[in-house]
Amino acid sequence: MTPHMTHDAELERLRAENARLLAELQRARVERTGLEQVARRLEDDKAKLEDDKAKLEDDKAKLEKKLADLEHKHEQLCQRLFGKSSEKVDPAQLHLAFAEEEARERAEAAETPTPPHAGEAPDGETPTLPPEESKPKDKKKGHGRRARPKNLRRTRIVHKLSPAELTCACCGGQKRSIGSDEITHRYDYQPASLTIVEHVRPRYRCPTCQDGTVVAPLPPAPIERGLAEAGLLANVLTGKFSEHLPLNRIRQILLREGVDFPRSTLCDWVDRGAGLLEPIADEILRQVLSHFVVGMDETGILIAFEDKDAKGNHTRRGKIWAYRGRRGEVYYKISETKAHADGDGPQVVLAHRIGFVQADADGNFDVLFKDGTRIEVGCNAHARRKFVQAKASHPTEVAFVLTVYQRVYAIEKRLRGASPEERRAVRQAETKKLFDVLDPYLDALAPTLVPGTPMATAVNYSIRHRAALRRFLDHGELEADNNAVERALRLVAVGRRNWLFAGSLNAAKNAAIVYTLVGSCKDLGVDPWEYLRDVLTRVSTHPASRIAELTPRGWLEAREAARAASAANSTAVETPTA
Repeated sequence: MTPHMTHDAELERLRAENARLLAELQRARVERTGLEQVARRLEDDKAKLEDDKAKLEDDKAKLEKKLADLEHKHEQLCQRLFGKSSEKVDPAQLHLAFAEEEARERAEAAETPTPPHAGEAPDGETPTLPPEESKPKDKKKGHGRRARPKNLRRTRIVHKLSPAELTCACCGGQKRSIGSDEITHRYDYQPASLTIVEHVRPRYRCPTCQDGTVVAPLPPAPIERGLAEAGLLANVLTGKFSEHLPLNRIRQILLREGVDFPRSTLCDWVDRGAGLLEPIADEILRQVLSHFVVGMDETGILIAFEDKDAKGNHTRRGKIWAYRGRRGEVYYKISETKAHADGDGPQVVLAHRIGFVQADADGNFDVLFKDGTRIEVGCNAHARRKFVQAKASHPTEVAFVLTVYQRVYAIEKRLRGASPEERRAVRQAETKKLFDVLDPYLDALAPTLVPGTPMATAVNYSIRHRAALRRFLDHGELEADNNAVERALRLVAVGRRNWLFAGSLNAAKNAAIVYTLVGSCKDLGVDPWEYLRDVLTRVSTHPASRIAELTPRGWLEAREAARAASAANSTAVETPTA
């Protein structure tokens, strides 16, 4: 083989190798392009997966929050249905909640000699409360039966022995009473009964002239041409609005006496009775608005209407408002709708009110305090209740807050019956120190809580309404909470379970009028039936200028003055003259 041929063959081989390498290079480039496309797709898929992951985590957080809210609502519902209604917390439970925290603090104190200052609330630390003022222990109530009321009618039954039983077994003589009778008291009950009052008016005329016939005037009746005397009308009103009996049950009770009053008649009696009592209820409102502070709250009530609403229902949810003065009078007002600004809402009732108004911090109430004529007073019981609802998730933090409120209410209990000046002085000296520890603790705790949780809601509520919640510290006439008004609304809530709804708007307004008088009587310790029976007898002829005398307080003061005068006269008669 010649050198020339060898060179050509090598050149061909190199060319073939070069072509092969170029083909491989092209294939590698194609593969690289494909891999780059795959890498870009993977990057896109990775970004999409990360977005999906973020969305799923967000959805998970939302679902966990929703689950926590549902579990919290379920727990509250079970507590409302099956648990005890009292919110009192056993002090021993509060100490248990602090046990783990105190053990940890003791361990840290052994390592770090300098404790945190009182009032500071770093992570995991609970501030120190000021020492509790020493107070005398409450005397325990005695056991045994209570003294029997002296005003109850007594039936005396004397059980005598037969002559044979009185014969002495020794000498055969008759035994005689030694004057020390054995007396045993027992209670019995006779149901109330209907009576018929006959108003007999003899007719007189001259026997000579046979002219000029005269007859005594008929005493005024609560209902003109009606069958009901004041006692029966008062019984129907107290039965429905104090004992919470629907009118059909009252009808059945009266039917036992052999008299059947149709339900329409009973409805008419309630309507007429409420009309007679309305001026007294208006006077109670005037007195309530003149007090130093007015407490207010509301509850829902179903009202039946003849026409249907947009959903085809005859019933609509209205509200019944309670306004309470510091002296005990309560005024109820029906609001046809749930709106606060309707013709019967608090914006209208309190339009000319100047001064303190106590209510829970409902956002709808903010409009009442915008112009500055009314000063908001918060309800600490409402704030405390929110912490009670968060006890399951944050037991240690809630235990500390409840301990503070336990001390606050212990001071308030001690101040019952004290003068406003004394109440203010003690609150400034003792209660204010407790809140001076609690407030920084809540401020430091708030940023560490997950928004929307029960604990965050409770803490933010207390921080947001702090000025209103602490306002009672500066005024001895104010109360720490609005519980008196909430108790007044129980009168409506218990009755609502029995009569379910008001038959008309007019019936709801009548209920508010009678609730005003019955609720005020209960707050003042007056028997509603005795009060209504007397007032219904006199209201139609009583001067309008002296209507205040017929309010429960005016009626009670007149009764007490009459009793005092009678006792003074009795003492003067019994005391011999010198």
